[in-house]
Amino acid sequence: MARFSVCGGDDGEGPSNNNNHQSRKRQRLPSIDENEEDAETSDAGSSGEEDEDETQNQGMRPESEDRGSTSDDSDREVVIEERRFGKFVNSQSSSSSKDSPLSVTLLDPDVLDCPICCEPLKIPIFQCDNGHLACTLCCTKVRNRCPSCTLPIGYVRCRAMEKVIEASRVSCLNAKYGCKESTSYGNRFSHEQVCVFTPCSCPILDCHYTGYYKDLNNHVRAEHKDDLISFVWNTRLTISLDLNKKTTILQEENDGHVIVVQVFRALHAVYVSVSCIAPLTPGVGRLSCRLAKITVDSLLKQGFMVKNIQKVTNEHPEDGFMLIPSYLFSGNDNLNLQIWIGHGRIFVHS
Repeated sequence: MARFSVCGGDDGEGPSNNNNHQSRKRQRLPSIDENEEDAETSDAGSSGEEDEDETQNQGMRPESEDRGSTSDDSDREVVIEERRFGKFVNSQSSSSSKDSPLSVTLLDPDVLDCPICCEPLKIPIFQCDNGHLACTLCCTKVRNRCPSCTLPIGYVRCRAMEKVIEASRVSCLNAKYGCKESTSYGNRFSHEQVCVFTPCSCPILDCHYTGYYKDLNNHVRAEHKDDLISFVWNTRLTISLDLNKKTTILQEENDGHVIVVQVFRALHAVYVSVSCIAPLTPGVGRLSCRLAKITVDSLLKQGFMVKNIQKVTNEHPEDGFMLIPSYLFSGNDNLNLQIWIGHGRIFVHS
């Protein structure tokens, strides 16, 4: 659900009759004070009349206790009024209540999306004479003809919706993993694409752990120590890849980065890819890798940048891999390779 912030102020409605349902749910603070003054007057005029006191107390009960069932819209408005009253009582100032932000929940977030492309609306927003909305790009795509009513669109700005979009704020989808960013509704996708808290999945088979990549590194070290091969940055490591197992997990001893080495069989060759379990964000440094296959009669080297992935898949890599002809391992189920992994650009060793 999309959430946006508004400032709670006076809506201009005065005291209302308690029997009027629509009026009561929008009841303002002065009317509550008047009810309290009526209760004090009643107590002073007839002390000991418990029935009348009980009647006054029932009049001050929350709306949710007086009715059995209400619509969703009514419940939402009552919550807003209760928050206003709570802030008023704590601050003992009506001006503080007016400046306090309120949280409004949209039950249908599609109202903030362009009805043509279904993407979040961005300023400028246009409308036709019938009030149908469209974003700038869609106005061009439909040749400035509203697809709903064929009236011209793209010439009149919808200032009201632009104000709503400007005021809207949404929490990142990765908030449960630790992200505290709050962005405008129209720019939420841009943040999520580079969010450092993008969830990453454990590469160990049959492990369903998912979380922030640094927490994942600690999880792998604590729970799957026996399934790992430790290495150190910029240090040569000889590994034996099981062609039947397909996946080998490495972990850097100091920083804890988790590296996945995968093997994919082809007709007369083997693909070897190297990936790092990390989000696609500038805040996470890029790694480089060099693989070497050494035999008595040949030497094969390949250097490339390590790709960041959030989950291990069985899809054949399109880049960032080394292609090893089958004659270099003679059909053996084990493939011995030398590997270097480090930060920054691809480095070369003799």
